[in-house]
Amino acid sequence: MGDDAAGQPDPTVPDAVRTVLVRLAAEVLTTIEPADVPPALRQVQRFAPRRRATAGALPLWSALEGDAAFRARVARVWAGARPEVAARLGRGTSAAPDEGTASGSAAAEPDGQDAAPGGGAPRIADASPLDVAVGAWLLRPGGWDGTLAEAAGQLVAGPADADQQATLADALDALQRAEERTTVLTAQLGEARTRAEQAEEDAAALRREQRRLRSDADRARSEARRAVADAEDVLAQATAARAAADEALESAHALRRVAEAERAQVRQEARVARDLAGVRVRLLLDTLVDAGQGLRAELALPPVGDRPADLVGTSAPVPVERATSRGRAASDPALLDDLLALPHAHLVVDGYNVSKAAWPGLSLAEQRRRLVDALANVAGRTGAEVTCCFDGQEGPRPPGSGPRGVRVLFSVGEIADDLIRRLVGAEPRGRVVVVVTSDRQVADDVEAAGARVVPSATLVARVARL
Repeated sequence: MGDDAAGQPDPTVPDAVRTVLVRLAAEVLTTIEPADVPPALRQVQRFAPRRRATAGALPLWSALEGDAAFRARVARVWAGARPEVAARLGRGTSAAPDEGTASGSAAAEPDGQDAAPGGGAPRIADASPLDVAVGAWLLRPGGWDGTLAEAAGQLVAGPADADQQATLADALDALQRAEERTTVLTAQLGEARTRAEQAEEDAAALRREQRRLRSDADRARSEARRAVADAEDVLAQATAARAAADEALESAHALRRVAEAERAQVRQEARVARDLAGVRVRLLLDTLVDAGQGLRAELALPPVGDRPADLVGTSAPVPVERATSRGRAASDPALLDDLLALPHAHLVVDGYNVSKAAWPGLSLAEQRRRLVDALANVAGRTGAEVTCCFDGQEGPRPPGSGPRGVRVLFSVGEIADDLIRRLVGAEPRGRVVVVVTSDRQVADDVEAAGARVVPSATLVARVARL
């Protein structure tokens, strides 16, 4: 269907056409599912069928004018009832007045339509003006407003058409009343059939209920017999389980008695072993005491005259060289070789303390590089674990430039001295840990923790020989 021409108001619709359209819309509204009814017509659909076209005339007309989907639904119903008129309206309408040509008018004539006098809207043969007006308003093909105006003029001018319209209206009223009567009779017949079917269903339901009750009774008796048999089986199983539980309990009591006997035996053996150990210790202690007394008598040791407090002087202590491995001095590079030759030795180096003593004129980065390279040689020759500690953050280093066999650590939130103390404290007692530093405070602390201390100059001399 074509849309309304832009800027053109809807032509005036005659009352007869409006009445037919409203009645047709009321009939179509009856066939629409409630979910598809336009919101404005839901109240009208609840009216009685005979009252929809009169009481709901205004909402129906408004829906026809404003709701294109509802108008299209009504148009499809009208076109299905009058297919020839609908087809001719779709094919034979002429163009708008400003575009009409003689050829266009001539092309419409073979389809059974006659051009209106003066080049107006076409006339459709064998169709009443009322049908043409209703179809033009619903289908709205091109030039439908001229077709509607032409049909409206014929309705007003021809009394015969008016009589035909009245006859058609009466026929529609009679048809509607017949349909309403048919609907009432159909509803009554349906109610009677429904009551009869309901009665039959009730009788069938009663029969089914009777059969069900009989079946339930038979099933209940069968289930009762099965329940008795099941109860007897459960009782037998419970009796067997009780006997098995009694046997298991007796076995558990026997195991408990055996365990208590074994525990008493273990306690007795432990008591004997404890007494034996005490006797052995006492015998060893007596042996040591007797040996000490015999040694004192053999050596003719005099009684102790001085006490430790008498030997503590007030003069300043004289610095002495700490005793080292094989009598070597701490400054002897061979001492470092002896210490690193011990199994699982760990060499911890105070980085800047050594590098500044070895290469004072170089930058810190160059000092670090040279020291780490030298320590890599030491690690490769001795096989010892080597850790070098520096203050601050590590500078940028190219990928793959890390030393082999040397662990390089930089202190974060602390100084390198504290990092060295924590490394020594983490090692187990008895492992050979050698700390290279000239910081006396660090040396005292790590020696107290069990490490060996070597001055920085010793490592510098050792590295110079490589």
